[in-house]
Amino acid sequence: MTRQIRKSAALPDRPGAGHAATIPLLPPDAAAFAPFGQFVVPPDAPGARRFYSDAFAGAPADTVPVIHVNHVHHRVLPFAIGQIERHPHAAQCFVPLDVLRYAVVVLPSDPNGDPDPAGALGFVVPGTMGVIYAPGVWHLGATVLDRDGSFVVTMWRDGAQADDEFRDISPLTLIAAPPNRKTVHDPAQD
Repeated sequence: MTRQIRKSAALPDRPGAGHAATIPLLPPDAAAFAPFGQFVVPPDAPGARRFYSDAFAGAPADTVPVIHVNHVHHRVLPFAIGQIERHPHAAQCFVPLDVLRYAVVVLPSDPNGDPDPAGALGFVVPGTMGVIYAPGVWHLGATVLDRDGSFVVTMWRDGAQADDEFRDISPLTLIAAPPNRKTVHDPAQD
């Protein structure tokens, strides 16, 4: 069985923030997200395939692939988050089954491996795209917008090493991006 590690850490708000840091949820941007993982997008042509298997390479030897389906209650923007998670030894993939759109929030690690809210990025992802978080990436758990939804979740599990780490953080408020923000072109979609 996978062990869970839970740790609380009061993290400073971003410089210049008010009472709580705010994270605007932007359109998906593959280049900005690349240090944290990748977006899963369908191929452009009928009969074509797009592979994402490399994201799961290097899993610990004592793990097995696990696939489950979750049901997630929706949230309405703006809202605050106070907990994030990471999986130090395995990538995690979410593929929407019945989702209009969902929030993806990632935080880099500081030199000690703790989440760094100053570098947080947030995206609103349509239900036609999935997401793969790279091993060790701090991220918001599955969070759907508009209405309840479900995802297929795949990852490696059940190794001797703990691979679920949850962290309480100072609140980050997720807000809609300004309406003049444009989507950055994703060359993987060409």
